[in-house]
Amino acid sequence: MSEAVDQAKQAVGYAAADLVESGMRVGLGTGSTFVYVLDRLAERMRGEGLELIGVPTSEATAARARELDIPLTSLDEVDELDLAIDGADEVDPMKNLIKGGGGALVREKIVASAARRMLVIVGENKMVDRLGATFLLPVEMMAFGRRQVAAELRKLELEPQLRQNQDGEPYRTDNGNMIYDCKLGSCEDLGGLEIEINSIPGVLDNGLFVDMAEKILIGDESGKVRVVD
Repeated sequence: MSEAVDQAKQAVGYAAADLVESGMRVGLGTGSTFVYVLDRLAERMRGEGLELIGVPTSEATAARARELDIPLTSLDEVDELDLAIDGADEVDPMKNLIKGGGGALVREKIVASAARRMLVIVGENKMVDRLGATFLLPVEMMAFGRRQVAAELRKLELEPQLRQNQDGEPYRTDNGNMIYDCKLGSCEDLGGLEIEINSIPGVLDNGLFVDMAEKILIGDESGKVRVVD
């Protein structure tokens, strides 16, 4: 990672963390940019007495939050969240997202759905004219029946590629499932496609986040942050 890219991630991560108010229940996202959100939240807890409780979207985020003494809970313990903060792999002009590059898409969508507001943090390179321009669409599914899932995805003109680890074995999510990464062509009805994918037996969810983000914070390599409401 270049120093400039790292600076952009830090700037946007800190900016998002500074929007957290004391007493909030916060959905804690996943990814390299979100590490800076956690660092800044811990800094504010020590320096300002900020009080919050977080719901992590991945085991990696949970582990880092515990290292920083950020208190955690689960969705079984709260009715709703005040705010969810997370990254994205792509953001279109309508603030629709593709997420799931880190494999946490199902938990991320559950947490985002439980929040009153979703705040998304990205770099300029994540902003695209249409979703699927630079990133494949992740679909998390059970291992059982994955051949049939692939066949149904092809009927939707989504060519699935099984995600693999560096050792060539199938990638497993924190939920123990597998992921197909699919080429997404031009689509006029992203909400409809999201529903169609999720109606395939064996699919848990997919990385389309349609009409969920309230605000996008975008960091550039100079360390400046702009906001898209």
